[in-house]
Amino acid sequence: MDADFSIELGREDPVLDLPWTDPAGRLAYVDLKRRPELLAAIEEAQRFPELGKFLRTMNSARSTVETAKCDAWVTTELSAEEDIYHASHKFGSYVDLVFSDIDGGLALRELSLRRSFSAHERFARELVDLVRRAPDMMSAAEVCVRRCYFAEEGGVDEGFYCTLYVSGYGNDEARARQAWGVALKLVGNAIVQLSAAGPGL
Repeated sequence: MDADFSIELGREDPVLDLPWTDPAGRLAYVDLKRRPELLAAIEEAQRFPELGKFLRTMNSARSTVETAKCDAWVTTELSAEEDIYHASHKFGSYVDLVFSDIDGGLALRELSLRRSFSAHERFARELVDLVRRAPDMMSAAEVCVRRCYFAEEGGVDEGFYCTLYVSGYGNDEARARQAWGVALKLVGNAIVQLSAAGPGL
């Protein structure tokens, strides 16, 4: 499976505010780690059960990460770099991941991990290495390390997060979605494997 990671800390690169709300106030952060029953309120998780299962896994006790934001889509607009798949359709998703505050109160360990660029870079590198060991398939994954601003009592704490992109390719929407679903499950299993290996994203 194709996989890569990037570091995106430039002035024009995306950042995440956590918790977040959209400007219209229609959408907002949902804490699925502590309130898993709220998964039913995530529209994308209902429309795409594969994404719902991934969110459930990422926010389970087996995972050292939790999710902050997500989306999924299908498109026929593929880049020149994606010509290698000889496909007409791409089914894609992104999920923003942050270090988990498993104990319900932000412990110093989690706080330091959220601030640690090296921990995020190591996670991205190790996840990509694991995913690349999977057999060749019509799918790809990318992990982007970006800057995050965590709203805490008494102010804002600057740290990092990872955006995980997973894409599946095919000659119709159904095949592209099937490839995406398999890839999403594979990446989820890899993250659980990394979580079991030790603390840290």
